[in-house]
Amino acid sequence: MKTGIVMITLLFAFSANAQSSKKERGAKPSTFSELLEKLDANEDGKISKDEVKGRLKDNFDKIDTDKDGFISETEYENAPKPERSKRE
Repeated sequence: MKTGIVMITLLFAFSANAQSSKKERGAKPSTFSELLEKLDANEDGKISKDEVKGRLKDNFDKIDTDKDGFISETEYENAPKPERSKRE
């Protein structure tokens, strides 16, 4: 009986974790305002290469089309969006 309860509890825990992972993958991209709030460390209202990481840092030079060293709202909105990986 106790083993059954433990198994059911584990099943629910794994199920809930799998559902939250799916939601995170399907999350919409951040707005520029949200990005500023998260990344603008010096609070100058701009996003510099030093303030970003990950894919955004890897693609910074492509996104910064006017080459001023900052990503503007227009540049962010016009940046190519990452392709979603297709499930097999």
